[in-house]
Amino acid sequence: MKVRTRFAPSPTGLLHVGGARTALFNYLFARHHGGEFVLRIEDTDRARSTQEAVQVILDGLDWLGLKADEPPVYQTTREARHAEVAMQLLAEGKAYKCYCTPEELTEMREQAIAEKRPPRYDGRWRDRDPAEAPQGVKPAIRLRAPREGEVVLNDLVQGEVRVKNAEMDDMIILRSDGTPTYLHAVVVDDHDMAITHVIRGDDHLTNTFRQIQIYDAMGWKKPEFAHIPLIHGADGAKLSKRHGAVSVLEFREQGFLPEALCNYLLRLGWGHGDAEFLSRDEQIQLFTLEGVGRAASRMDYAKLTHLNGMWLRQADDTRLRDNVVERLAKADVTVGTAAMQRILHLMPGLKERAKTLEELAASSAFLAREMPLPFEPKAEALLTHENKEMLTRLASVLENVTFNNEAIDAALRAFAEAEGRKLGQVAQPLRAALTGSTTSPGIDATLMALGKNEALQRIRAVTT
Repeated sequence: MKVRTRFAPSPTGLLHVGGARTALFNYLFARHHGGEFVLRIEDTDRARSTQEAVQVILDGLDWLGLKADEPPVYQTTREARHAEVAMQLLAEGKAYKCYCTPEELTEMREQAIAEKRPPRYDGRWRDRDPAEAPQGVKPAIRLRAPREGEVVLNDLVQGEVRVKNAEMDDMIILRSDGTPTYLHAVVVDDHDMAITHVIRGDDHLTNTFRQIQIYDAMGWKKPEFAHIPLIHGADGAKLSKRHGAVSVLEFREQGFLPEALCNYLLRLGWGHGDAEFLSRDEQIQLFTLEGVGRAASRMDYAKLTHLNGMWLRQADDTRLRDNVVERLAKADVTVGTAAMQRILHLMPGLKERAKTLEELAASSAFLAREMPLPFEPKAEALLTHENKEMLTRLASVLENVTFNNEAIDAALRAFAEAEGRKLGQVAQPLRAALTGSTTSPGIDATLMALGKNEALQRIRAVTT
């Protein structure tokens, strides 16, 4: 049996981190078993589904590197098949026509609530003669669900879960307008797409018992089910905007690397010993559902940011340079060829200090800015009259230095000694003049990245 998993989002909003983790688990499980991972867009809610939301999902999955093995399937294109299965169940007596009006259903619900009973359909058309059907009312089709016994689910994460059939009613599988309900469409699609494992959030657990009834009625083999706990905020409440970013593309805009976000989401509810920093290949090798816990996970943005910094330090310098250039352009900082070379040259030092791409872009901006530089207040405070005079003398020394790290370092140390200053008392005003800030990679590396001509021009811009 070839393992086939699916990610089946509804395009009614953004790709949430919870959905991203579900997609990741499905992807890794399929890859671990040498199987296939497919994507189904469940767009049956036509009033709320939008093409823009579909594109956000596709863009998010692409950014995360979760590539499906087949083109996406759109659920709305399969409505004829969903109706065909409903009609088969009707013909076999495993479903029936229900002529309840919306008013009757509302009354039924209100009465159940008033009597403190679960608001279930009372089955009034289950065994009623269709000849009694009211004129002008189009029927819905309901599954003739068993009323005795129970449904037993051996969930790969939650363990054995049982629900009595008496606690479930005869659900609608085809609405009166001929459109399928979500629960029915999902079963038909999973069967036809040969899905072997349904891995999804545990908020779908109650749906699964109803869906099993459709599998049983059709005589279809059921997939294995694994319901993973949801992601909560640090306070234990449902994750929302007030906790921080929740959509995948928000994290991209905030400067997180996709491999860092995937690494973090994997460890959010799954574990393998002390393994923390895992490449995609290692994730595929190690991932099993046995490692998934049953308790809800809590989103820790500080931990994600720390992990992102670790991934930044491992990332390719050219890739980071290109991302920085793109972010600076959005901030109206023009990056020419010379500035691109400076950023690439200094990237090994810049990425050691940054935790996000946004921080990296901010710390790289001085390499692209034209004079006069904008100065942070702390940097401006360093440019006292005394320090400006010192920088004037330093510029004269640097004019005669061959620009390589060793020569620059030696010249700065010799200058500091001649001035009777500590190296930091020279480096900090110099850093302020060169960058407009008080932080940068090593001062010799910063000088090297700017080059002699640019460095001298920046020093003289603040001393004349």
